[in-house]
This record gives sequence, structure tokens and C-alpha cells, in this order.
Amino acid sequence: MQSAPSFVDNFSSFDRSRWYVSDGWNNGNHQNCTWSKDLVRLSDGVLSLSFEKRKLKDREFACAEIQTKQRFGYGVYEARMKTDTGSGLNAAFFTYIGPQDKKPWDEIDFEVLTKDPSKVQVNSYIQGKPKNGKLVDVEGGADKSFNDYGFVWEKDRLRWYVNGKLVNEVTNPDELPTNPQKIFFSLWGSEKLTNWMGAFADPGRKVTMQVKRIAFTALGQPCQFPESLACTMTNSN
Repeated sequence: MQSAPSFVDNFSSFDRSRWYVSDGWNNGNHQNCTWSKDLVRLSDGVLSLSFEKRKLKDREFACAEIQTKQRFGYGVYEARMKTDTGSGLNAAFFTYIGPQDKKPWDEIDFEVLTKDPSKVQVNSYIQGKPKNGKLVDVEGGADKSFNDYGFVWEKDRLRWYVNGKLVNEVTNPDELPTNPQKIFFSLWGSEKLTNWMGAFADPGRKVTMQVKRIAFTALGQPCQFPESLACTMTNSN
């Protein structure tokens, strides 16, 4: 599988050659906010994505998303992030490719449904169908401190880790993505997906998720920082 090269981004600056900032649109009727570039901020090595009440186009709320311009394949994906709280909101670190890129819908997810930041949902989509969804604990809470979320994507296996601990594994070849994907961070809300995200309630304030680091290490490449999952594994383990 073709892939863009390994990288680490500590957000000491915002690399516009790497990141596309979503602005002025939304992902569909399920989303109650419009993406706004104004809600993507960088300060002291922390990237912030926010959600707030502000009418933008046909939505009453504004929200934030960034995505890589390049696509990545097999390797180790790692993000260090902290979420907020609020029912009806989703703070996500994930990879995705789909029809707008003239590819099948493949996706690998970490989604903190901030109605309950004690857990994170891991999930994947193959040809647009959800697979392997699981709610796993985030010790101490996703909102109380920065936590490390990582997955290792190989041809015959997909593993999710929270703070270095294995929390889910898939080896069924029919449930593994096969297309290079872009890396995303997003914070958004919904008034329709209540069974999943909880009943939406106007938080009455700006809600923010923060990211300190994102890294991709291609399989077989040396690890790029001491805490990396890639430092503790080889292609064979």
C-alpha cells in the first residue's frame, strides 16, 4: 500500500502544507454545526478545535475540523489529546477516505462522545459499513488530562491502544481497511444522533478539544519519539 512518509507534528507551528482546515460547510443533515476555520487555533504547542453557538450559514452552531492533505497507509498512528464535556458532541481522532476522493469509504476511529468522557469509542468502517465498534475506558477521563490514543494498522491486523494499553484487535481480513487514508481531528455536534451521542444540549460556552501531538510511523521505520508505540513493537509482534 502506498503511503505518505512518516512524520511527527508537535504543533509548534501550523503546517499548511500538511493540513487542510475545513471551512464553510458540513458533513450532512446529522450535523448541527458548520465548519469554521476561526475555531482552529494554535497556542504554546497546543492545537485547539472548538464548538460554539454562532449562526453560520444554515446552522446555529460552528465547529472545527482539520485533515491531512496526504494519505497514509500501514503504520502506527498516534495522537496525544484532551477533550471537553457536553452531551451531543463528538471529539474525534480518525483516518478516513471515501467517495469524495473517488475511493471506497474506509475509516479507523477514536471518538470521545463527550456526554461520557470516561470512555472512548474505537471503530472502523469497511466499504461504508461499521465494524468492530467498542467502548473502552480512558483511565482518569478523556477530559481531565492529555491521553495517548494510537492504532497500529497492518495488512493482516488492526490494533487500538489507549495510553499504551491494547484495547481492541481485529484480524478478520474482511474487516480490515485496504485504502490509504487522510488523518482527521474534529469536534462537532448533532441533534439527530441522540441514541449514540446523547441528547444535544447547548453547552452555553465554547467547548474545546486540544491536541499536543500527532504522529505517523510507517511500518518498519524507526520510532520517532521515546513514548511512541513504534518503539515497543516490530512487524512480527
